[in-house]
Amino acid sequence: MQYFQTLSWSAPTWDLFILLFFLIGALLYGLSLGRDRVIIILVSVYMALAVVSNTPVLSKINLLTLNLNDNSVLKITVFLGLFVALFFLLSRSALLRTIGSSTAPGSWWQTILFSILQVGLLISITLSFLPKDITQGLSDGTKQVFMSDYGRSAWMTMPIFLMVIAPKPKKSEM
Repeated sequence: MQYFQTLSWSAPTWDLFILLFFLIGALLYGLSLGRDRVIIILVSVYMALAVVSNTPVLSKINLLTLNLNDNSVLKITVFLGLFVALFFLLSRSALLRTIGSSTAPGSWWQTILFSILQVGLLISITLSFLPKDITQGLSDGTKQVFMSDYGRSAWMTMPIFLMVIAPKPKKSEM
């Protein structure tokens, strides 16, 4: 609760922007896309993160020719670009038909949970790519939730756990 008391509407900070993006993004976007598309987005995020985190060429690109000061801008750009490209490719693939249900869109609670976990995962990943001097200005609550080892581990594993335990939609949930 102390975290919410430190937020100021008159002098907005990055923490307030992150909180609003998290809340509004998770609800509006999750309900507009539906359960199956949110799961495809989750898979796309994991695949993009795996490529960006494990591609040695990205760290060896001569950043001076790209006129970038550090590798974080390149990582975030490649991650987001790859994430969007993978989402469009996977949403047209057999993966959507495999994990999705053609007869039912999924329950509303699953959609909301998946979208909350997905937006939290995106925020955690993006903040992890930023240099320490940029993230120092964030509140301790934001750092704890999205950037600590426990926070990042939770955002990385909770969506997978939910995909495993969430029941597949039935016709009666239409």
